[in-house]
Amino acid sequence: MNLDQPTDLHLYATQLAARARQAGLKLASTAVESRTRAIRTLASLLRNNVAPLLQANSLDVVAANNAGFALALIKRLVLDEKRVIAMASAVDDIASQPDPVGRVIESNTRADGLKIDRIRVPIGVVLFCYESRPNVTTDAAALCLRSGNAVILRGGKEAFHCNQVLASLIEQSLADASIDPASVQVIQTVDRALLPMLLKLDKFIDVVIPRGGESLIRAVVRDSTIPVLKHFTGNCHVYIDRAHPPLQQVTEVCVNAKTSYPGGAVCNAAEHILIHKDVAPFVLQSITTALREAGVEIKGDAPTRAMDPLVTGVADDEWDVEYLALTVGIKVVDSIEQAIDHINRFGSHHTDAILSTSAASIDLFVKQVDSASVMVNASTRLADGGEYGLGAEIGISTDKLHARGPMGAFDMTTYKWVVTGDGHLR
Repeated sequence: MNLDQPTDLHLYATQLAARARQAGLKLASTAVESRTRAIRTLASLLRNNVAPLLQANSLDVVAANNAGFALALIKRLVLDEKRVIAMASAVDDIASQPDPVGRVIESNTRADGLKIDRIRVPIGVVLFCYESRPNVTTDAAALCLRSGNAVILRGGKEAFHCNQVLASLIEQSLADASIDPASVQVIQTVDRALLPMLLKLDKFIDVVIPRGGESLIRAVVRDSTIPVLKHFTGNCHVYIDRAHPPLQQVTEVCVNAKTSYPGGAVCNAAEHILIHKDVAPFVLQSITTALREAGVEIKGDAPTRAMDPLVTGVADDEWDVEYLALTVGIKVVDSIEQAIDHINRFGSHHTDAILSTSAASIDLFVKQVDSASVMVNASTRLADGGEYGLGAEIGISTDKLHARGPMGAFDMTTYKWVVTGDGHLR
């Protein structure tokens, strides 16, 4: 692998995209056995290269600390042997998934004998830009191979050394399966000027998927002439209904939804809790006490503060804030209808949960909350490709076209119509 830094960024961007386009056309018709072999080889290479990966990762971590990066970002960056083995297992899981390419979605034969099939096909070329976590590199590479897409991987500068070692392993896995190495390309420069150039190459690239902070995603949307699958923020809610499950379960779900990831800095963590006014006096103290014990700062509206004087005030413009920290806002609502209206107005359409034993409340919430994932008596933290049985995810989309929620291999395909006749004319 050539690690020389490109000097002509525009030429480099165009070559990356053009090579990916040609590789993608071939990959779309590559046998599933070859693509599976490449994925399994990558998993094996990860297990056999723990030491060089950890060595490269240590360089990244030192650089991140010296640069004063946020602690939450550094925690996502750090690798150890256990995490590398987990990366390999995730890749193996993707290799075991059903192949989506060529699947017949529906088939219909008209009265005149004309046969019409709708068949899954790869999207083509994916530009995937992301931050921090090295496991995202291998997850994305494996998911794109499984779905027959060529991919250009633009990781963050904070994981540059580790991503270059991963690029070498990916290259070896492709060679082992006789697949064009341009099917998965890891960008070899941290120069920020490259990304806006790539985002204009709609002649070669079919879709962009940004995964990271809101500033990255908004910059991609602003600069791209290519369709973008994204979510900007994860302002997720937990609503506690008047007819709620046992108090212990309610408390455990709220704590898990806020604190199960260190620092709470993930897009599916609960940022706000809504409680029906009829049960707030009976459930609030248990929830706030447990959250405080877990190190959470609690903000609340006037009714919440009246019931728990330790809660601090929340500003009117904070209801749409994604804290990305161990901070949560609590609001007492008059009805489930008010809770739904609040979520649809202030939420980010990512993941929202209802805790209820009422079938009518659950049905109303599921139908009317306009979010990619709606959880019933479960933590918002379960909104994840691995938890959904996708093996891994390349991202979470709050868009409605064409994918929504955690995106696995099937979400990385589109379809084409195949019409078969026998001299049919119109």
